[in-house]
Amino acid sequence: MKSSREWRDEKYREVYDSNLSGLERRKQIDPSFAIEDAEGILSHLYIQEGNDWTGRGELQDLVLGATIAAHEHFIAVWRSAIMSERSVDRSDPLDTREVH
Repeated sequence: MKSSREWRDEKYREVYDSNLSGLERRKQIDPSFAIEDAEGILSHLYIQEGNDWTGRGELQDLVLGATIAAHEHFIAVWRSAIMSERSVDRSDPLDTREVH
């Protein structure tokens, strides 16, 4: 029998992984999907998180928390990749653009 903590951890990881893989898949197959789209979804998730006046319950809180965490991680990794690409572009010795 699983402890009460084990099922929560497993469910959180399941939801987190599912959301993260869904976001990564969408980024790969949908050329119109931009980081701003992911940020917009995250913004709505934050609103949903705050709209708990009727009480979601423990499971729904856990699912929403994992969903938010996956989106935050996905956006942070994407933003980091964008910044890395920009710094690589600027460090090109053959690049004659002026850096401000």
